[in-house]
Amino acid sequence: MNNYLISEISSVVIHHVGNKLNDDGIVFSKTETHFDKQLKDILISYFVKPFKSKEYYNFTHNSDLNLNEVFFYVSKIFESPDSIFDESINIVKHLYDCSKHPKIKGGEFYVIYFKDCVFEGQTIDAIGLFKSENKDTFLKVRPINDNFQIEINEGINISNLDKGCLIFNTAREKGFVVSVVDKVNKGDDTIYWFENFLKLTPRKDNYNSTQDILSLCKKFITKELPQQFEISKADQVSFLNKSLDFFKEKDSFDMDEFTNEVMEQPQFIEQFNKYKNEYESKNNTVITENFTISNTALKKQVRSFKRVIKLDKNFDIYIHGNKDMIERGVDVNTGRKYYKIYYEIEV
Repeated sequence: MNNYLISEISSVVIHHVGNKLNDDGIVFSKTETHFDKQLKDILISYFVKPFKSKEYYNFTHNSDLNLNEVFFYVSKIFESPDSIFDESINIVKHLYDCSKHPKIKGGEFYVIYFKDCVFEGQTIDAIGLFKSENKDTFLKVRPINDNFQIEINEGINISNLDKGCLIFNTAREKGFVVSVVDKVNKGDDTIYWFENFLKLTPRKDNYNSTQDILSLCKKFITKELPQQFEISKADQVSFLNKSLDFFKEKDSFDMDEFTNEVMEQPQFIEQFNKYKNEYESKNNTVITENFTISNTALKKQVRSFKRVIKLDKNFDIYIHGNKDMIERGVDVNTGRKYYKIYYEIEV
């Protein structure tokens, strides 16, 4: 369940933006768009319902946050909501400049002002930027005299938002708090919405801090450790299990406590700290060393921890606990590798 509530649309502006590579151009509205309450309720469901993730972001820029175009324009709208139409033109022009990948489709672009939203316990306004790229075919059946007529219509499926972001008017000095949806693009062309248009970086909160350190641990255990040390697959899985157990058993994370309990041996701790520093430098980020563990982020990451040993195409061995119950060896007569597994109860 999301930690925000959006229930009122104040203003809506709609433009049509094409692909700049194809020289499609922009079709600008002349005024704001107005509609009745029933349609507003449908639009709130269409625009807001897809935002299910608790992963939030901030606008960013390498030198000056005000040089982030979307941040600058939405800041002016928050300062003066009546400026939404003029600023929507600036925003859609910026989106058009970013729409240069051949796979980017044209579509309607919406700038919406939401009033009196509840976000993390405070009442604030929000701005939504949305783009609908795909059209569905619908059949409309209507009675005529003693018969029925079928018409084919093309329109937007209100159960499928293509792209969107919600910008909450809080933490402005850090780049506001932003939630993002992009259900269409999974390849290189997705960069234009998230990185080129919005220019976002993960928000430093408990959710992202939990996700960051778990992702770092998984990469270190599965990629770095085998390169630096003679370590078996069973040992790797054991490290993965110990990492997850630490997060499941603790309410808060402390880096020193984690490395001492999970990595244990000095050479592993030293290599982990070195890997973390290199990761921070390479990705221009800082791993938070103390935070409250997010169970939502933990549950999401657990699914990506593959605690399994794959043996050719014949067997998979799943290890959920004590690695001392499994032994690895080589048959002295045949040279074939084997695993020996001990157990107490067969279920």
